[in-house]
Amino acid sequence: MGNHTVEKIGGTSMSRFGDVMKNVIVGNRKPNELYNRIFVVSAYSSITNLLLEDKKSGAPGVYGYFAAADKTWNDALEKVRSKMLEYNKSFADIGLDIREADEFVNTRIDGIRDCLNDIKSLRSFGHLKPADYLPATREFLSAIGEAHSAFNSAKILQANGIVSRFVDLTGWQDTEDLSLDEAILKGFKGVEFDKEMPIVTGYVKYNEGIMTHFDRGYSEITFSKIAVLTDAREGIIHKEYHLSTGDPALMGKDKVKVIGNTNFDIADQLSDMDMEAIHSKAAKEMELKNIPIRVKNAFEPEHPGTLISKDYISPEPCVEMICGRNDILAIEVYDPEMVGQSGYDHRLVANFANFKISYIAKNTNANTITHYVPAKSKNLQACIDHMKKTFPHAQFDIAEVGIVSLIGSNMKIPGVLYRAAKALAEAGINIFALSQCMCQVNIQFMVERAKFKEAQIALHREFVEK
Repeated sequence: MGNHTVEKIGGTSMSRFGDVMKNVIVGNRKPNELYNRIFVVSAYSSITNLLLEDKKSGAPGVYGYFAAADKTWNDALEKVRSKMLEYNKSFADIGLDIREADEFVNTRIDGIRDCLNDIKSLRSFGHLKPADYLPATREFLSAIGEAHSAFNSAKILQANGIVSRFVDLTGWQDTEDLSLDEAILKGFKGVEFDKEMPIVTGYVKYNEGIMTHFDRGYSEITFSKIAVLTDAREGIIHKEYHLSTGDPALMGKDKVKVIGNTNFDIADQLSDMDMEAIHSKAAKEMELKNIPIRVKNAFEPEHPGTLISKDYISPEPCVEMICGRNDILAIEVYDPEMVGQSGYDHRLVANFANFKISYIAKNTNANTITHYVPAKSKNLQACIDHMKKTFPHAQFDIAEVGIVSLIGSNMKIPGVLYRAAKALAEAGINIFALSQCMCQVNIQFMVERAKFKEAQIALHREFVEK
């Protein structure tokens, strides 16, 4: 195992790069302690939204307009340019050469504009289908965000006396057909970890397409792959907050506690709840290679944060976290013909698989099966329509619900369900359904969306604050 760490910095933190440099990259370290650290960076805050689409609202960015053949894609691209140049200007006081940084942005934006115009020309002949060019378009639009932030960061660090190297994995104007591993290893060829600090793009261009496989979670895949391929001793994710027992904005900062240790199984549960501790596919290879992951608050550098390791189990049974998601559709199928019929559930789930839809939880009884699916799932309505045709005698009911979870590495606590149900009942919250496996690491309560926040507060009060 190597002596180095691989560290990832998110977009919101990157937008405050002066603070990141002071707190995370330099801190109290002596000059000889700065190295043996690789930094994988995300695009600055809002840039990827402007390039692709808004992650929360779905409002189109450059990609959305271009995919819809909307002529305003060019205006959207110029909006990206303006925002990038604005970011450049904001870093002038910490050493960024604005002329050099602006030239980098303008060269890339101009290249992308020319490329999109060429694609527009080609598709006007009618021989190209959207499937032929849209995936590649989404790929190279994504890449420029991380290229911009990584280039700037390396230049700022150099101006502040730190030996840093811009490692551009975006494959700009590179025609080589490489696998993901090959692309990363090529980018790190000749890098001396103990003598220089690599600042690496969160986007990697490779033959199968990182956006095609992982969509907006790709920077954590890059982080994980680099850790595994370079045999890092630890992976560190710097976020704008600690991994805590609950949402500080909801519970109150004085009421939540930082989770000191947990394991990869819990990280998977959090990923299912759409909490961005670590992308589940990113964590898997690191887990198999026994490389622990530490989640730290970028603005509290002295705090050790949360260590996610392979074998950790809480020595005392407890609930480690209360969290959830409020964007769930309950798809309930009632069919009297289901009773005693072998393979009914298999045929039902096959529809989800065919439409590439993953479900979060499931309840069954003699004649009813309910799947809980993220409402934002692509092709969801088409999937439901197909299921109705496949099961013509079944009754389908669709309901909007929230899922609130108790999560912990050791929750074998007698009476935990009684306590949870009592806490929710006292808060006036009805439990529509619940889901629990025998391993007892995640107990899920389905509640009405309007009561989602109150449910979390009630459970946090019962299992953490008491």
